Formats: sequence, structure tokens, C-alpha cells
Amino acid sequence: MNKITCICLGVRNMEKSMKFYRDGLGFKTDCKEDNPPVCFFDTPGTKFELYPLDLLAKDIGKDGPLQTGNEFCGITLAYNVAEKKEVDKTIELVRNAGGTVVKEPQDVFWGGYHAYFSDPDGYCWEVAWGPNFQFDENGLLKF
Repeated sequence: MNKITCICLGVRNMEKSMKFYRDGLGFKTDCKEDNPPVCFFDTPGTKFELYPLDLLAKDIGKDGPLQTGNEFCGITLAYNVAEKKEVDKTIELVRNAGGTVVKEPQDVFWGGYHAYFSDPDGYCWEVAWGPNFQFDENGLLKF
């Protein structure tokens, strides 16, 4: 198993999440309706999926790791950008889309520039730029 093919977020309000990701942040998808049963977004090298949280919990089973409440679950998603100014632009998109800026854009100890935001369901994202970031032909960050 050497490739992540889909990252799935269980969402509490599909319509609100669709408006945030599709309409606010501009993630590309074929989903036209505001409250689909499931939605996949095209991202470089993987698919990003929104799925109703209660159905995801049911799919995992009664002993699954359903998180309710606002505690930090120890997972963040990352959105890596090719230019430093894209961090600021992305955070403005987040603000306009109704997301919560958790950490304002700032320089980081490792020489990069980043910020954190959370989506309508509280999932944390880091938006990061690094002076040595390189991307492959598919837009994936090369390590």
C-alpha cells in the first residue's frame, strides 16, 4: 500500500461543508447539489471526500473512533502551496467561506510560512509554503 487514494471527512452538515469546500475554497468536484449523499473532490494524487458523520460512524461500527465534542483529535490535514503569498490568499478564502482561522499566517522556525484554519466541522488544516518546496507534474509535494 503505497498510495493514499481518498481522504474522507465525516461531516455533520453536508450542505454547510459543500458551501465551504466547493463554493468558498473552490475545491473541484462534479457534485452540483448542495446536500449530496457523498461528494468527492479532485485533489492532486488523491480524492478528498465528504461523507455524513453519522453514516461514517455506522460504517466503522459501534466500536469505531467517533469523536464528538471539540477536543483536538491529533489529526491535521495539510494544504501545501507553491508561493508564499498563496498562504495569505488561502486564509482570506477561508475567512470568506466561513471557516475559522486558528493561527494567522506567520513565518515558521524551519524557514517556511504557514497558518492553520478549521472547517465547519472543526477539522484542522495547515496551509504551508516552504522555500524548498518542489512539486511534481501532478502537483504533489516532493520529499
